[in-house]
Amino acid sequence: MARASIVGAGMTKFGVHEETLPELFSEAALPAMDDAGVGAGDVDAFYLGNAMGGQTENDTHLAPTLASHVGIAGVPCQRFEDACATSSNAFKHAVQDVESGLHDVVLVGGVERCTPETGLGTGEMTRIFASASHRQYEQPTGLTFPGVFALLTKRHMFEYGTTEEQLAAVAVKNHAHGALNPRAHFGRDITVEDVVDSPIIADPFHLMDCCPFSDGASAVIVVSDDLAASFDAEPVDVTGVGHGTDIVPLSDKPDLPATMSARRAAQQAYKQAGITADDVDFAEVHDCFTGAEVMASEALGLFEDGQGGPAAAEGRTRIDGDMPINPSGGLKAKGHPIGATGTAQIVELVEQLRGDAGDRQIEDVETGIAHNLGGDAGTTLVSVLEVRA
Repeated sequence: MARASIVGAGMTKFGVHEETLPELFSEAALPAMDDAGVGAGDVDAFYLGNAMGGQTENDTHLAPTLASHVGIAGVPCQRFEDACATSSNAFKHAVQDVESGLHDVVLVGGVERCTPETGLGTGEMTRIFASASHRQYEQPTGLTFPGVFALLTKRHMFEYGTTEEQLAAVAVKNHAHGALNPRAHFGRDITVEDVVDSPIIADPFHLMDCCPFSDGASAVIVVSDDLAASFDAEPVDVTGVGHGTDIVPLSDKPDLPATMSARRAAQQAYKQAGITADDVDFAEVHDCFTGAEVMASEALGLFEDGQGGPAAAEGRTRIDGDMPINPSGGLKAKGHPIGATGTAQIVELVEQLRGDAGDRQIEDVETGIAHNLGGDAGTTLVSVLEVRA
């Protein structure tokens, strides 16, 4: 049973953008409104994901600013910030609002600039990203996010025998998918050797195990289920949205590679949708590092614990595999503009379920899930989208 429906979707190419945040967001929001056939006067509320605009661009009161820029000034607006899970959390609140009857039509999306177009270099951006780690126990040690996910992945390798070559297979697969996506930051094929021969960033991660800094924006129009058929575009139903958290800091988590926030979020989302992991046709997951995709695929129940690495190496997660993961190219190849990532995953699900994904279209899909984590996996949201019956 649908909790809400999506009737419009839009996103920019992810990569390097010199536009301001309002200009960049409008390049996703206005196409989403056009897709739905929604005019500015039809939008009841606006929820925005932006994680770092205050730190990177001295721009903190963004929701009404962006609403004004896309012509919907005056509607209720709210900016959400939840590390990399920022716009997925905004999406959850949009779904809850239309389901409750508070609003009928909600614009929800995200925007972020993370490249040197902000005026900040890699060192300063890395410091800002690290602000999502624990202030007392992690930041003073110099632990940055490649290190955080390296710790989780090394434990996974110890427990299950996951290899560097299996991790590299995730990067190879996502680059192959990204080469089919005209909006991806990276669009070229790579090999396992390219990955394992690239410089070490944080053992076991090589440079090409890591996603890039990107700029970009994404947006969707969420409407109440009973009105969905009245809009221009084919509706896609939202049947579940789960939101789980885990212990922070990292050192207090009892089981590092289990990523419990994802397991809790998936259980909630599947229960709401009335499905199990066996009913999932494909997934967009938060592959900020190759090891993160392996752990996500297991936490979501798509593979048994310890089998995520072998599944990637065997090609089972490719577009033509039995469980396609990240047909968009994922964060690894599509890119990772923090606040825009969550709703970009939703855009990919909408396009796949409508059959509009072009060269990367997966055949005969009816149910897709999005997995978006924040911080050291302390927060995760899982959304279930389905073709309208």
